[in-house]
Amino acid sequence: MSGAMRAKQEPVPARSSTMASITSSSDEDAHSDIDFSLLDPIKLSLCQEHMMDEYRHTRISSKKMRKRVVQKNGECNVSPSNVAKRRRRYLQDIFTTLVDIQWRWTLLVFAMSFISSWLMFAFVWWIIAYTHGDLQEENLPEKQEESQWTPCVMNIVSFTSCFLFSVETQHTIGYGSRHTTEECPEAIFVMCIQSITGVMIQAFMVGIVFAKLSRPKKRTQTLMFSRNACLCLRDGEMCLLFRVGDMRKSHIIEAHVRAQLIRKRVTREGEVLPFFQYELDVGYDIGEDRIFFIWPMTIVHKINENSPLYDLSAHDLLREKFEIVVILEGVIESTGMTTQARSSYLPNEILWGYRFEPLVTFNKELGEYAVDYSLFNNTYQVNTPLYSARELDRLNSQESTPVTPPTPATPMSPLTPMTPPSGSGGGSCALDLHACPHSCEGNHDSHATQPLLQEHDDV
Repeated sequence: MSGAMRAKQEPVPARSSTMASITSSSDEDAHSDIDFSLLDPIKLSLCQEHMMDEYRHTRISSKKMRKRVVQKNGECNVSPSNVAKRRRRYLQDIFTTLVDIQWRWTLLVFAMSFISSWLMFAFVWWIIAYTHGDLQEENLPEKQEESQWTPCVMNIVSFTSCFLFSVETQHTIGYGSRHTTEECPEAIFVMCIQSITGVMIQAFMVGIVFAKLSRPKKRTQTLMFSRNACLCLRDGEMCLLFRVGDMRKSHIIEAHVRAQLIRKRVTREGEVLPFFQYELDVGYDIGEDRIFFIWPMTIVHKINENSPLYDLSAHDLLREKFEIVVILEGVIESTGMTTQARSSYLPNEILWGYRFEPLVTFNKELGEYAVDYSLFNNTYQVNTPLYSARELDRLNSQESTPVTPPTPATPMSPLTPMTPPSGSGGGSCALDLHACPHSCEGNHDSHATQPLLQEHDDV
């Protein structure tokens, strides 16, 4: 595929200009008393175009958004402080500490552990040779044949010789020039102790290196989450969608997905819980959270009366400060270890009125299904009301037919207007939406609020 065609299929990420404009309280007051069911369709369309033009010039400032608890790469943005006896606690679990620290420190500990053991036993061997008299002038190796002296360790003349013998003993190198004799039992005992110590140090450090290389945390680098989440209608219900994918051919076994909403909550007693965690149901009861993870999957959270997002409208989405943390867990097929991948979405990363593009196709030439990961983050716009799920359910219960938006002729067509009461009389209403130079004639004096379609820039 050429670069031009790919650029056309992959829109530039941008924040919704429609949603940004709703933040103005004056706009809300100006539009709250308009009954769109009484307006002339042509004039209404022109006014909508004028409103959308105003929306396009407004952007949400990311500085007003809260800081993340979980970064996009899955790292938790949490740093403990003022922990009592912190160093002692870390040293008590030294294996986990060495696995978690960076590689430079692990390699430093690896090298220092061997060098320290070599030096320590070299000093022990020097003490043995010194106390036995092997380092005296008349007992040095070149004079041992004349004096018939038997040292504890052959060919020991200085501390350097003791260090070389310590390295040979600990790693069973055995060059043959230095070796212990039967003259000193303490030398035989120290040789056994050093051999055992060397095996333990090697086993410990090899275990740490292997654990760092096979950490399931590294497996998460090939697990993907969509850049944005989407909010749209599915089967007549408002749903929150996000996509997960795996680039490897070795699959995640028993994969299941969780989602949590983190935001402030005030209890009935007035207690403020700044980081309260709400569980977002992604199909626990019916098993939809457990996925057959062979290609990218779209995870759905249905916004119903049990959802903490039940009262969230497009207008509220701009004012709310929350974070949705999504978690993918499963067993790595290659190693059998459990892994967990995480990501998060802030309100400005949720696209209202969008769905994900399909990316799985069948390749007839190869006879297998092909996954195009260049479309992993691509979305397309759909007709979605700006109501909250609660308001939409209320309207559906009042109407004889569900208030489901029809397929629009243009992206800025309004929803199906609400039917006015039968007892309406004649009259006129003036439509003034931020200096929109249009007016309409209507037959009703009451007013009702009808949301327009939201229009995002392509993502």
